Amino acid sequence: MFKNVIVYRIASDWGATLEQVSDSLAPVAFEPCGPTQEKSAGWVPPRGQAHGALVEAVDGQWILRFMMEAKTVPGSVVTRKVKEQVAAIELAEGRKPGKKEIRELKEEVRLSLMPMAFTRQAAVTVWLDPQARFLVIDAASQAKADEVVTGLVKSLDGFGVMALNTQTAPATAMAQWLTTQEPPQGFSIDRECELKASDDSKAVVRYAHHPLDIEEVRQHIAGGKLPTRLALTWSDRLSFVLTEGLQVKKLSFQDVVFEGTDSPQGEDGFDADAAISTAELAQMLPDLLLALDGEVVPGLPATAAPAPSRPAAEPADPVDPPF
Repeated sequence: MFKNVIVYRIASDWGATLEQVSDSLAPVAFEPCGPTQEKSAGWVPPRGQAHGALVEAVDGQWILRFMMEAKTVPGSVVTRKVKEQVAAIELAEGRKPGKKEIRELKEEVRLSLMPMAFTRQAAVTVWLDPQARFLVIDAASQAKADEVVTGLVKSLDGFGVMALNTQTAPATAMAQWLTTQEPPQGFSIDRECELKASDDSKAVVRYAHHPLDIEEVRQHIAGGKLPTRLALTWSDRLSFVLTEGLQVKKLSFQDVVFEGTDSPQGEDGFDADAAISTAELAQMLPDLLLALDGEVVPGLPATAAPAPSRPAAEPADPVDPPF
């Protein structure tokens, strides 16, 4: 259910109920682009069922889905059509159109081609944890996450979020972990890393499928390169790449997570997938914040990460091989 997540802290003064959220999303349900409409966005049933609920509650966690659709007219086609019209004007009227008229021609051509344009859709899974007050967006880019946040703010009265901020910057912490080869408690360092120089050279060194406990990595860090991405595993249950911007990418749930549970397939696959995914992330995220020396909230002293919103799962047996 989640592959690349960007996490926010929900403002403390927002406390809508599930029913209120559902009612607020209904007026902004997704509608496909009209013939001359360039872009459309709105909420769709997260289960993927027509006319289904726009918010699903699974084990106290709220799951939403934001759909974005865009039409794109190739710029080369617009340019060619405009040149044809400019040539026709010059031939018929003996004059060359000015810059303003050409801009107007471009817009007219673009609108005329819009009904024939191909559409692209992107759906984003959104998780609201009303107890721990996390907003988790399954987006690979900040721009896409920003669009979802904007959609939530417009849809939900009084809704507000802030980006997570930690006492120790992720890049600083990752540099320490790599230099000392001592990851934070509960985490292990995997075999992927990106180091980037902060000077004008902008030099980048990437390691993939490569051990990182080598002198070369320490030398790069001593020379001024800071980690911008580092692969980690939490409690032998979740593997991911942490970025300098505190994004969690390439999230992978280890098979041990699914041992003793029904496979998240079939009719109840959505519930099982949502329950497992949110349960694991609800435990990992506070540990990650704690590994970065706690969360910093504007106007308040730095604090340790809040406790998980549900009992922690039994740790995996360290002698069990990966499933």
